[in-house]
Amino acid sequence: MTIDREDLLNSIIDSLDRIHHIELEDIPNIDLYMDQVTTFMESKLRSTTRNPAEDKILTKTMINNYAKNDLLPPPVRKKYSKEHILLLIFIYYYKGILSIGDIQSLLKPLTQRYFHAADGAPDLGYIYQEVFSLEEDAVADLKEDIIKKFATSQKIFQDAPKEDQEVLQLFSFISMLSYDVYVKRLLIEKMIDSFKDATAKSK
Repeated sequence: MTIDREDLLNSIIDSLDRIHHIELEDIPNIDLYMDQVTTFMESKLRSTTRNPAEDKILTKTMINNYAKNDLLPPPVRKKYSKEHILLLIFIYYYKGILSIGDIQSLLKPLTQRYFHAADGAPDLGYIYQEVFSLEEDAVADLKEDIIKKFATSQKIFQDAPKEDQEVLQLFSFISMLSYDVYVKRLLIEKMIDSFKDATAKSK
């Protein structure tokens, strides 16, 4: 097996450039039926999936389960508002790394305080826009970190047979990225516990 290391790294960096969040202005300002919500989410987030031809972004069952688990306020006359869609986008990004309970701990206080906020108060649209305004800097930092980890992984197993070296170095690169995710998840879980305490005290 021969791995073109430069091609591999360039492919990874290019894939980061293709990941974009849904712009606030692209979300319809009219209420949507469930089928329209799933179609919208599919059209905007399809490129973020591992297997675009097969993976589902959002289904009716998922939406019903989110509502049942108190992650999403119920629709009004079977229609979902722009703020419902904002919450669904947050859920989409969180669900790959967090439990339903942790997502609930994060979103419920925001929903209670900012869903259909009164005039003049921060609303979910404002919060969404502020959070995702950090995306460009975050992606730049991530690229730099990935390049550094990739370079580090290429320096080890130098004494291994050539036919084993590439596989072991690739395995090391994957392991470094995985450990990074593992540590960050632990930190996120601890911060969610603090977030729960902070939001409970502010009630």
